[in-house]
This record gives sequence, structure tokens and C-alpha cells, in this order.
Amino acid sequence: MVRVPPVDIPPAPQDWSLDARQILQRYFGYEQFRAEQAAIIHHVAAGGNALVLMPTGGGKSLCYQIPALLRPGVSLVISPLIALMQDQVNALQQRGIPAAYLNSTLKASAVQSLYLALQQQRLKLLYIAPERLVQPGLLSLLDRLYAQQGLGVFAIDEAHCIAQWGHDFRPEYRQLTLLHQRYPQIPRVALTATADQQTRREILTQLQLESARQFISSFDRPNLRYAVVEKHHPGAQIQWFLQHRHRQHAGIIYCQSRRQVEQSAQWLNQRGWSVLPYHAGLETSIREVNQRRFLSGSVQIMVATIAFGMGVDKADVRFVIHLECPRSLEGYYQETGRAGRDGDLSEVLLLYHPQDVFRQYARLRQQIPERSRQACERTKLQAMEQFCRTTRCRRTQLLAYFGECAAPLCSGCDRCNPDYLSWVGPQRRHHSVAAALQRILEESS
Repeated sequence: MVRVPPVDIPPAPQDWSLDARQILQRYFGYEQFRAEQAAIIHHVAAGGNALVLMPTGGGKSLCYQIPALLRPGVSLVISPLIALMQDQVNALQQRGIPAAYLNSTLKASAVQSLYLALQQQRLKLLYIAPERLVQPGLLSLLDRLYAQQGLGVFAIDEAHCIAQWGHDFRPEYRQLTLLHQRYPQIPRVALTATADQQTRREILTQLQLESARQFISSFDRPNLRYAVVEKHHPGAQIQWFLQHRHRQHAGIIYCQSRRQVEQSAQWLNQRGWSVLPYHAGLETSIREVNQRRFLSGSVQIMVATIAFGMGVDKADVRFVIHLECPRSLEGYYQETGRAGRDGDLSEVLLLYHPQDVFRQYARLRQQIPERSRQACERTKLQAMEQFCRTTRCRRTQLLAYFGECAAPLCSGCDRCNPDYLSWVGPQRRHHSVAAALQRILEESS
């Protein structure tokens, strides 16, 4: 059952007459805005459209939550993941803000209660899956609210999904142009932590936001340390990394396939690590339980496909490992961004092997028949491969991909600081796999 806000928290506009900073302090507990938050909030609250690029942990949510409280009516947040909706709504409700979510987890009776709350204008924020947004019944209700000036802001969270895989994974993202066509007076804000120039253009085109103001923060995550290491025995390398760097820390290990997730989680569990798997093939209830246990700290490591992590607010993730080369630098940036949301030092490790890249090229040919899109994705994969093989500062190359200049040396990657090569113990050119495994066994005995 959806938790509808109690009747004694009316969301009438006069009850939200505080200014932006008062709302920030009273409801969110912060004294000052960060970076461009204040400018974004003022622009959207005044009715302007915006594209917001802000790194993970930079405070993107406030850029639409506060305008939603400043403007009359209910604001809709289009979100791709159930876990993200639930986390955000729970946090808002705990702050006394009337919020709810609408997705496939709700029973019919809960949906009816939610529709009634909308009709009575008892909500300020509604998080909604794109599939639900395009249903005729809800659109009819939104039409009535629009006529009554009961709509505040439309926020499209994780907007890079529109360009990267919205047309396959969530085709309804491609229908979000209806927001502009059907409700032209309502401001729209698209938000993401990662998008290169091509992805930004596609977001703006798909959402008809060509004239929107763009707010682009620095992509640099100075608290992250980057390393790409030749993969020769991933199990031994990961265990070395965990034993010597993160014995007690929370972290995420990303795999490309469900099978690899299951095998890696089982392998680590057998060696005494506290690990759970997460992938789309698991039942929803199992995924939810696993995620809750990871967020609560009762389990140390989540081994997952890229289905895990988007928008999940766990501040103390100290490491992220990729067992294979991601398909793009955008994906890599997004996934490594799960680490160090609290600003503390965190480490990201990619185990690279050329054969993994060849498999990625093969997947592109199989999964994307359209030649123009295939060429685009191939270009992204080539940039990812160049990042793995570069002899330059990795941070400089990563930021350059997003159009940002940086110092030629960062001291925070394995190219600038050779000490990071010791993250996975002895390298193959100096020690055999057998020797590395033997040393691990000796140290763990």
C-alpha cells in the first residue's frame, strides 16, 4: 500500500510560501546551497526549462525537489528504477513532505488511493515510472490538474537513459515529448550525472528542450582514485585488493552478465566475504532484500550487473571494481560514481583484457542492428578502450571525454602514481598466477 500523506499535511501553495533557502534549512537540514544549486532552483521555480549535469553526490535531487515545494500543485519525477523511487520518497516523507510513488509494485487498491490523493491535491511530489506516465487514465487526471493549475514541475531523472538505452530498455522514455506537447506551461528539468556532448544533444532533442538553459558542473571527482590493471586471474586479483585495501569497507563489483554475477558472488562467499548478488534475473523481492541489506551495512559487497546502483544513496561505498571493460566512458563514469558519495577517499579498479573488448564489439553487432546506432556505440566503446590502454593521466583523459580540461597530472590514478598498481598485488610479468594465489592463501591462513 502506498503511503499517502496524512490529511493534516495539506500541500496548498500558501503552506509552501517559504523561500528556497528556508526550505533548504527547514526540510533538508543544510545551511547553504552548493555550486549552482541556487541558480538552478531559481530558474526552474520561475518556470524555466533546464538540463542539469551534476556529478553523483552533487545534490541533483534538490534541484527539482525545492522548486516542487516552491511552485503550486504536484510535481512529477520520472524515474527509471523502483529502488530509487522508494529511497527518495521515504526520505521526503521522513522530512514531512507529502510524497508518493507510482510503479508496478503497487496493488490496484493502492493505485486508487494514490489517484484520490492527486485529485484532492494532497501531494507535492509523485515519483513515477515512465510506463505509468503514458497510461491514458493517469494522463486524463493530469489534464484535469493542469486545467486547475495543479501541476508544478516535471523532472526527468537519470536523463541519460533516453540516449543510451531508453529506446531498448525503456522505450517509454522516448514518449516523454508528450510533457511538452500536452502541458507546455509546466517547466521541465532533465537531470543526469553523466552525458557527453552527443548524449546531451540527444536528450535535448528527444525532450524538446533545445532552448532550455544548461547547467553543467565539473565532472571531476577528486576523491576517487583510478586504476586499470591487466586482468590475468580476476579472483586472485580481487581477493588481494579486498584483503589489502578494503577488508572492512563497503563496495560494489560490476559484471557484464548474470552468470558472471552469480559465479563471482559464490566464489567470494566461499572465501569468507560477505557478498550478495544483484541482477535483473532475480525475483523482485530478492533484489529488494539484497539491496536493503547492502544499504543497511549488514552485507559488505554487492556483486551486480549495471542494473544496480543508479541513484542508490549509500554514501560510504569505498570501492568499485569492474570485472570487464564497460561499453562506454559514460557508463564507466556513472558506475564508478557510486563510490565516495560522502566525499571521502575511495578507489575504483578496472580489470582489463583485450578479449573483453572484442566481446563487447560482438555484443554491439548482435544487439544493435541499426547501423547508425551501431557506429555511434562503437565510437563510444573505442573511447573506452583508449582509456584503458592510455599512458596519459586517466583523470585528464576521462574529463576530456566530457569536454572538460584538467591538469596533465592528477596524482590520483595509476598513470600518475605507480603505487596504485600494487592494489592487486604482484603483476603477472613479475610473478606467476600460482605464486599470487599461494601468497593469498598464506596470508589468509
